Amino acid sequence: MNLLRKNNFIAIVFLLISMVSCDVATQENNATSTPKSNFAATSPLPSKRSVQSVSDKSTHNVYSWLSEFSPENALVNRIPAPTNYQRTKVAKNSFGDWLRHLPLQPEGTKVMLHNGKQKHNQNAHFAVINIDTGTRDLQQCADAVMRLKAEYHYGLQQFEQIHFNYTSGDKVSFEDWRYGKKPRVLGNNVSFSSRTNTSDNSYKNFKRYMQAIFNYAGTYSLEKELQNIPINDMQIGDVFIQGGFPGHAVIVVDMTTDTETGEKLFMLAQSYMPAQDMHILKNPMNRDLSPWYSANFKGELYTPEWTFKESDLRRFRD
Repeated sequence: MNLLRKNNFIAIVFLLISMVSCDVATQENNATSTPKSNFAATSPLPSKRSVQSVSDKSTHNVYSWLSEFSPENALVNRIPAPTNYQRTKVAKNSFGDWLRHLPLQPEGTKVMLHNGKQKHNQNAHFAVINIDTGTRDLQQCADAVMRLKAEYHYGLQQFEQIHFNYTSGDKVSFEDWRYGKKPRVLGNNVSFSSRTNTSDNSYKNFKRYMQAIFNYAGTYSLEKELQNIPINDMQIGDVFIQGGFPGHAVIVVDMTTDTETGEKLFMLAQSYMPAQDMHILKNPMNRDLSPWYSANFKGELYTPEWTFKESDLRRFRD
């Protein structure tokens, strides 16, 4: 039986649930067969260009899944900072800048599940991010975090920066994947095919890579890849994560600072289980401040569907 398969109905429960993003076994996939794209594309894939280059013309940030970008729908232009607060400075075209300009769906958009049904809880989100979810129950919480990080680097053609570990601990990189060096899962073991001299940098191939990551990685593996960060050092792009059975992960997509007191606020985004539209979270503990959260919280961080601790804040190592 396959240790890494999401819907592997075996009696060894620990092995079953260790593979699932948000750690709920949902899909049956054969790791040795060519995976179909998990994502319902919002526009036709490019037939001639190897990299789609739809960008926010005001920043030149690239959002490869879009056919067009309207700056007025960027997060930073749709969700203002509270009075007396200013957005924290980030380098142009950095991951933080990219997240801050994520495209949003129209106001009032509901969160939809991968199967086209509405999410039962429509009170958790402040806004819905305009990014595809797919038709299979794969792009859950940790998957959404990994998707955003990978999309950022893909848009910059920084292919060597796109890599994640399977639950087994094996590193799977897009740099290898695009040259044909792909993982093969047999039982509890992961092996790799030989690297070729021909690369496939297409967005379609990138999505195939991400589907493999979604199948064989999750909160358990992602938590181990990230480095622990103190709350007072928080940056956009940091992740609150609890790797476990079940586990959960949310990502910091924006920050702002009080010009008088220096108090920092942050904004969070997530997907959840089952796979659903990525969305900006409300602050259930402070409706007046929502969707912003104060970084001065002590002990526990209460989000609409999960409770984190200060010690759960982590950061990608590159």
